[in-house]
Amino acid sequence: MTGDLTCGIDIGGTKIAGAVVDAAGTVVAEARVESPATDAAAIGTTVAALVTELAGGPGGHSLRAVGVGAAGYVAADRSTVLFAPNIAWRNEPLGADLTRRTGLPVVVENDANAAAWGEFRHGAGRDADDQLMVTVGTGVGGGVVTGGRLLRGAHGVAAEIGHLCVVPDGLPCGCGNRGCLESYASGTALVRAAQAAPSAAILDAAGGDAAAITGPMVTAAAVTGDAVAVGLLAELGGWLGHGIASLVAVLDPAVVVIGGGVAAAGDLLLDPARTAFDRELTGRGYRPRAEIVPAVLGNRAGMIGAADLARE
Repeated sequence: MTGDLTCGIDIGGTKIAGAVVDAAGTVVAEARVESPATDAAAIGTTVAALVTELAGGPGGHSLRAVGVGAAGYVAADRSTVLFAPNIAWRNEPLGADLTRRTGLPVVVENDANAAAWGEFRHGAGRDADDQLMVTVGTGVGGGVVTGGRLLRGAHGVAAEIGHLCVVPDGLPCGCGNRGCLESYASGTALVRAAQAAPSAAILDAAGGDAAAITGPMVTAAAVTGDAVAVGLLAELGGWLGHGIASLVAVLDPAVVVIGGGVAAAGDLLLDPARTAFDRELTGRGYRPRAEIVPAVLGNRAGMIGAADLARE
């Protein structure tokens, strides 16, 4: 049995992942199950069972608390999920329900905020007091740490980075508005552009069916030097840098951490983002420059961050 352990749970629309994490951010045990996303009660049952499974691992793990990263809007009480676009949560008392089921203190946080906190405490931002994290996956998300504290806002729903408007009356966004950063700098935007004008290499990877093109196919083609794929990632990176420049003008972080599935493209995405950022940042040349760096914790960031928030 190891001391000072907490459990971090990452609840998504397709899977629920959990880990036992120590104070140094080391994952001691982990597991994952499918997410019953359409059934709120079943989610609670599944998470409680996962916590029990993790606590009862080899040698047994005595848990102090549970932290949950939830893909939705989490209220200021850090317990209630106000709304989730892909999960059956509407004013869901998730924290109270899980405390009742597990007998442990439970802290609930937005999943992107949890990932941002994980990178801040134990990842790419661990040497900074002020960090902006941007996650580029199916959508665009992220979190903000300022003065060593997670920015949550008055109602708990701050840092919806993907819904910064970058093009007034631009492309429609799933949030109901138009012109959001997510509409231009996400994996969904990358796939849309690739499907509209694929290269031979990308189309071949999709078996000749443009509708079957995925983001990883574009990245794989770019890595081999396919000019169209490289250009698509460069365009995405340009939009990302554009959005980051506006966010940095407001937040002034020491470091900008880029995570999410599309970030697997590495410098094929980050170099164009850095170029656009350097070109558009206000006061450039006369102010300290925030570094744009890749995340290092991968898909464990949310679990590690949630576990750390529960400990704090």
